Amino acid sequence: MKKAIKNIFKIFLLLLAAGIIFIAWANYSIRKESSPFVSYKISDVPETKVALLLGTGKTLSNGMPNAYFYNRIQAAIDLYKSGKIKYIIVSGDNSTKDYNEPEDMQLTLMQYGIPKDRIVMDHAGFRTLDSVIRAKDIFGQNKLVIISQKFHNERAVFLARKNGMEAFGYNANDVNKYAGLKTNLREYLAKAKVYWDLLFGVQPKFGGEKIEIK
Repeated sequence: MKKAIKNIFKIFLLLLAAGIIFIAWANYSIRKESSPFVSYKISDVPETKVALLLGTGKTLSNGMPNAYFYNRIQAAIDLYKSGKIKYIIVSGDNSTKDYNEPEDMQLTLMQYGIPKDRIVMDHAGFRTLDSVIRAKDIFGQNKLVIISQKFHNERAVFLARKNGMEAFGYNANDVNKYAGLKTNLREYLAKAKVYWDLLFGVQPKFGGEKIEIK
């Protein structure tokens, strides 16, 4: 009995070690492959018709403003006003009546002078994968700039390029390490899951009719 328990424990440790190695490799691989295509400098970003602004909540669970949200908004404004992009797809979660990331992004962008007719709503961006693939399949974009924080852009640009898109990332300012600790830890697992999604050909939760951005 003791021997069996010992063997089970060894197997558990081996699986745990393999899992840690895989997560570390996935993160390294995605960062390395996406590195040439993500930047904090507008001058590094090519001119494209459309940018994809990835959603997050406007406020935190404690009611305080979410720095991730406002930093992404500022990055989108800077990119638009630079003349590098003409339209912004705001893609995020709209799963409940009282939670609407795309609408929050649209209204905030408009408050800072972005015309409403230059903002395209995608209410089905429940995951990064959904937002990226829908930008191609629903909104017809094969080339685009993705706007989010660097850690998120690495994953999004990697996914987009693996799905046949010419994608670049414009990095919004990050938040301080203490405030973003939980998000950064979760990102390690999210990058590992990217390979699972690619292996099994995971598709967006919702499809829909094609929407032309004229």
